[in-house]
Amino acid sequence: MSTSLTERFGHKIRTPEELRDLIGPRPREQKVIMCHGVFDVVHPGHLRHLLYAKSKADILVASLTADKHIDKGKYRPHVPQELRAANLAAFEMVDYVVIDKNPKPLDNIAVIQPDYFAKGYEYVADGLPPKTAEEADVVESYGGEIIFTPGDVVYSSSNLIDLAPPTLKLEKLTTLMEREGLSFDDLRHTLAGMVGKRVHVVGDTIVDTLTQCAMIGGQTKTPTMSVLYEGHANYVGGAGIVSKHLRAAGAEVVFSTVLGDDELKDFVLDDLRQAGVEVRPVIDSTRPTTNKNAIVAGGYRLLKVDTLDNRTISNGVLENVLDSISVVPTEAVVFSDFRHGIFNRRTIPGLVDAIPEGVFRVADSQVASRWGNITEFKGFDLITPNEREARFAIADQDSGIRSLASGVYDAAECKTLLLKLSERGVLTCRNADHESLDSFFSVDSFVEQVVDPVGAGDALLAYSTLAMMVSGSSVQATILGVLAAAGECEVDGNVPITPADVRARLDKIERLLGLA
Repeated sequence: MSTSLTERFGHKIRTPEELRDLIGPRPREQKVIMCHGVFDVVHPGHLRHLLYAKSKADILVASLTADKHIDKGKYRPHVPQELRAANLAAFEMVDYVVIDKNPKPLDNIAVIQPDYFAKGYEYVADGLPPKTAEEADVVESYGGEIIFTPGDVVYSSSNLIDLAPPTLKLEKLTTLMEREGLSFDDLRHTLAGMVGKRVHVVGDTIVDTLTQCAMIGGQTKTPTMSVLYEGHANYVGGAGIVSKHLRAAGAEVVFSTVLGDDELKDFVLDDLRQAGVEVRPVIDSTRPTTNKNAIVAGGYRLLKVDTLDNRTISNGVLENVLDSISVVPTEAVVFSDFRHGIFNRRTIPGLVDAIPEGVFRVADSQVASRWGNITEFKGFDLITPNEREARFAIADQDSGIRSLASGVYDAAECKTLLLKLSERGVLTCRNADHESLDSFFSVDSFVEQVVDPVGAGDALLAYSTLAMMVSGSSVQATILGVLAAAGECEVDGNVPITPADVRARLDKIERLLGLA
């Protein structure tokens, strides 16, 4: 069994108070020097800085900024604080590492009282910056000294990261699981526990059509493409595929939806019943069953033709849906909102009130238009918006990703937020104390080759919901949801992901980590 960085070097990582007790008060026989930085990517400039600092004292303390205070880019840091701390601790010249929970190192300097506080040459080359002056004031207040390391090699971590963002998905996953005391067998146990869970899905059904064509050419007089029709395939999507993912995972699923009175209605009902989903349809003859037809040639989507009616459902249809929500026995209700008539400001309050007491409540608002807002689902146990939906929900197009997540979390008053970041994976916010070091954590994407990313959020929604129901762990929910989403990205069309698919990915990751 391999040993991770945190297991091997974790004894060097200390709180400021622990470190104060270890090194003792001033004056000391062994001199202490302290360096501070982000250390998102440790480069040769950092190493020279640390080596020079170590040459000036007996004990070198490396202090790093906590994740929540890093705002140099929307997606920084790329390396989470626990792994950054372990990276520094692995260096022989570093004796101790501290994760600073404050935005500035001033409080920790005052607690630890190093004999020297080391800064890079770039911080004094053009005069003393205000932040460095603040640090110098604290150091000098107890008789310490601030020193500056030579400036022969200086690199920008931000520039290096912009050139090539680090790929650390395995290391980040290992660090997270160790911190939570979580094993791969725990994840497998949660997968097995999904069987028999009762879930009621309420939402918009979409039939996704892939029309396969061959490119013939174009017109000479007009910019018109000419394609040869080769065939088409229909897939149940929207809230329907969420139901199929849940059923494939082993849950007992009831699905309440609104369908038109047409041929696609019959296709939906047959497909879902074959999948083992109990459907409670409300047939509305005044609207079509929503259909999104993608015209594909040579593997490229040339055009999408939608047949839909997004007006709100009538009072009569709403009453039928409300009745289903209130009478269906279930452990969880999942609102899968695509804004095709069921969910809007008029209907959402009543739909939420109809959920039976004590039921686990989940909401996902996957909207292609600007009208949906995930924060309308107040007080839910789990919500899973993507970044675009989150930014629209709180009118925030500029903030870093953690600030965005905390804003949506607070506005929705939810218990757990899984913020989907496409190829970057998922950032989870699990409590309202956004100043704490464990309010957020992230899991990178494990997609190996993208075939069709459409529907990945539906797979994540299904497996994250069931994982939360079984384990109560937002970490397990995020990991299993990310792995299910990866499986969906690697197949064409909406195909239900099975526990065997997720288990195979877990086995592969475990083998790669040398833990099998």
